Amino acid sequence: MRRDDFGSDFTWGVASAAWQVEGASTVGGKPPSVWDRLDAAGRIAGGPHADRAIDFYNRYPEDIALIAELGFGAKRLSISWPRLLGDGSGPPNPEGIAFYDRVIDETLAAGLEPWVTVHHWDMPQALLEKGGWGDRGIVEPFARLAELCAERYGDRVAKWMVFNEPGSVAGHLLLGMYGKRGFHPAATLRAVHHMHLAIAEGARRMRAVLPESAEIGTTHILVPVRPYGATDERTVRRKAAIEALTNGIFLDPPAGLGYPFKDNRVVNLVKPAIQDGDLEAVRFPFDFLGVQYYGPISLSEKRWPVVGRLPTAKVTGAEVALRSDIGIPADAEGLEHLLKMCASHPIAERLVVTESGLGLQDRVHDGRIQDDVRIWYVREQLRAVLAAKEAGVPVDGYFHWSYADNVEWFFGTRPRFGLVYIDYEDDLKRIPKESARWFQRFLGGEDA
Repeated sequence: MRRDDFGSDFTWGVASAAWQVEGASTVGGKPPSVWDRLDAAGRIAGGPHADRAIDFYNRYPEDIALIAELGFGAKRLSISWPRLLGDGSGPPNPEGIAFYDRVIDETLAAGLEPWVTVHHWDMPQALLEKGGWGDRGIVEPFARLAELCAERYGDRVAKWMVFNEPGSVAGHLLLGMYGKRGFHPAATLRAVHHMHLAIAEGARRMRAVLPESAEIGTTHILVPVRPYGATDERTVRRKAAIEALTNGIFLDPPAGLGYPFKDNRVVNLVKPAIQDGDLEAVRFPFDFLGVQYYGPISLSEKRWPVVGRLPTAKVTGAEVALRSDIGIPADAEGLEHLLKMCASHPIAERLVVTESGLGLQDRVHDGRIQDDVRIWYVREQLRAVLAAKEAGVPVDGYFHWSYADNVEWFFGTRPRFGLVYIDYEDDLKRIPKESARWFQRFLGGEDA
């Protein structure tokens, strides 16, 4: 396998999210996001982290230069909603706007293409206190955020993702992570509908102000169900019921297919939130779909192990029974299956793998991080992408999650997903892992 096998127009990039890397949580007029409040309340392992993270706010030139040195062509980043718009609906914050001006300009100067995610989970706390995604009124503030991003940065940014993983946000809401603890299926399905309305309206606002050449996509965390090639009727029905909740409720409405009510009766909980005209309002013709994949669910499991409180599968018959540090099984076959599934879905004509990665407990030995397991994982994921591409799937990009170790949400800094090691005990020193050097050689033309 060589880089050339993927074609000259294939995008190679790395990804990050604002809250996980920036730090500077109160700098430049930025009020708290929901994650800042969770961090301050002790909900993030090993925290608090928000003031520092990995200090991308101050060290972005160093990070961007290293990404370019490793041979990548693109950097995916997100915009902090409260850094840009304060309480979420107030006037734009000049210091926040100027920060992302600097980051985008530095990215371009390094020869990297910026791929910008409008929203990656860090809602302003002030909007959460007004109801957040549970309140239909969230649509207008979100659409204004998307519009402002396009107006301000659209002269330099041609690739956009409106929302990162509404499925993950739904998971947080389902378990009461932002508010009252417990299990909240009805409120979660209502919030999913509001997210769809906000994403579509935000995308329309962006389309109205961006150059015609700009591309607007969005990203979804997608979870395939094993066995992938099931044919017996009972198994097919069970798979469809699970995939209605993990994939269908997110992919189908923007494609004009409505909600998959027939596949799973739980989906009916969304009906009270749907008003006249909504199923048309949630539609949007995305230029590409960002496919984000970490692992599958298996119907053969009698009892699923969990990531936090979320079920994961044990993949039997795999070459290696490998799990990430947070319990997600590595299964490259699932990525190939997903890409083929998405290729037949009308949500978008093009696919990009906008997240794929493996969290490990990396260690420094003699100044090096020998993460051979991650190298194996990446090689298998890329083989899956190439197999899908050779089968005719229109996939034309791969973004590794993530560029550097960061604050992995509730798990804190213990799971390390980065290609670059962050030494939290030594002034956040950046040390490229062996996987980073593997990418450098591969992107330079060597055989994988």
